[in-house]
Amino acid sequence: MSSLPIRNDACDLDFLSLGALVHRLDPGVIPFRKARAAEIHVSGGEYNVAANLADCFGLRTGIATAMVNYGIGELVQARVREMGVHPFYKWFEHDGVRGPNIATVYSDRGQGIRPPVVFYNRANEAGAMLKPGDFDWKQILAGGVRWFHSGGIFSALSETTSELVVEGMQAAQAAGAIASFDLNYRAKLWATMGGDARGQEVMNSIVGHVDALIGNEEDLQKGLGLAGPDVHQKSKLDPATFFGLIGQVVGRYPNVKLVATTLREVHSTNRHDWAAVLWLDGREYVTPVLHLDVLCRIGGGDGFAAGLIYGLLAGREPEEALRLGWAHGALLTTFPGDVTMAKLSEVEALAKGGSARVQR
Repeated sequence: MSSLPIRNDACDLDFLSLGALVHRLDPGVIPFRKARAAEIHVSGGEYNVAANLADCFGLRTGIATAMVNYGIGELVQARVREMGVHPFYKWFEHDGVRGPNIATVYSDRGQGIRPPVVFYNRANEAGAMLKPGDFDWKQILAGGVRWFHSGGIFSALSETTSELVVEGMQAAQAAGAIASFDLNYRAKLWATMGGDARGQEVMNSIVGHVDALIGNEEDLQKGLGLAGPDVHQKSKLDPATFFGLIGQVVGRYPNVKLVATTLREVHSTNRHDWAAVLWLDGREYVTPVLHLDVLCRIGGGDGFAAGLIYGLLAGREPEEALRLGWAHGALLTTFPGDVTMAKLSEVEALAKGGSARVQR
């Protein structure tokens, strides 16, 4: 069992995320310059975990986020309701011309030797306007929350979003919740905020408050400024580099009790090798390597985080919790969109070594 101080009493929420919602336009395998139609997915690195935990794993989850009173906002609200996530919205009024807006992500799926292409319009984004004091944490947390989660993408949106992450974490921990953070280091976002040096300053200030940290070797090195070998020169499936950095992480942040990540070797857009690793209570856990036929890779990491967190909240042994994250993240790459379409029984079967044989 984990030494994480996970609450087992009755709480209104098992899991609460803080982050920005976005809508993603997906033309499938067609590049945007040739696209004539696109699917609309509702997403957000922090929201995706809450949505996965509610829809697949049956937990009571919430999202604290910005919402804009206009048509796109109504579309997003409907998808949040559909996934069973309880919203805590800070409302903004759209001026009919410039915003504030719910950000747009443009992402085709690529195919074979052609990689996916992702770009953004985050201009005048409501999520970036969130700041400390925007949420009544005392009221939100009054009924109890077992786990609180945020991430590096939301933290990079503005000077105030990172301050809000720390405020939310401190309030949640004071109320007895575990606090987790997905580094999700994005150099392009931090370039608009002062570059890598500023990113590392902000990330270090946040990680000093977390119990559980999710991030790969590159996230740890670039996001936290940890020294290590060139991650691009090593096999993506070799956990040695990741575990080698753990000593630096826990030495700098004795508050961190768990560190986990996925390992992915990309052979082509649709052929990946997939594994996951976990460090918990000084012990190392590694999954087998799974050979994936990928439909859409977006959201796989958030799928991993959701399965791992579910396993821990459900009192599963660390190795089983890791396998649940590994299996759910793998299944998520077989669906279009950013959030799960898997059932818990499917996740558990794959975690135990299931196959793709026809179910009759």
